[in-house]
Amino acid sequence: MTHVVCQPCFGCKYTDCVVVCPVECFYEGDKILYIHPEECIDCEACVPECPVEAIFHEDNVPEEWQGFVELNAEMAPQCESITEKKEPLADN
Repeated sequence: MTHVVCQPCFGCKYTDCVVVCPVECFYEGDKILYIHPEECIDCEACVPECPVEAIFHEDNVPEEWQGFVELNAEMAPQCESITEKKEPLADN
């Protein structure tokens, strides 16, 4: 099982979640973060840290955001790992 970063992260990219991840399974895209499903240990440490409530267990992803399950799996391996907190994107 894994957690998934969904739509609320798009365009804000807060990184509070990455610093609490014990296995460093977050990856940084241009406008959103991704969780690598093969690296996530389902610890849920990231969930309460997300100020925009963008992280869901894959079984609880809202229907309208189901595509993010596949998007995280596809994009995480293509992006750079992120382990340190950064400033969110400028529009927030």
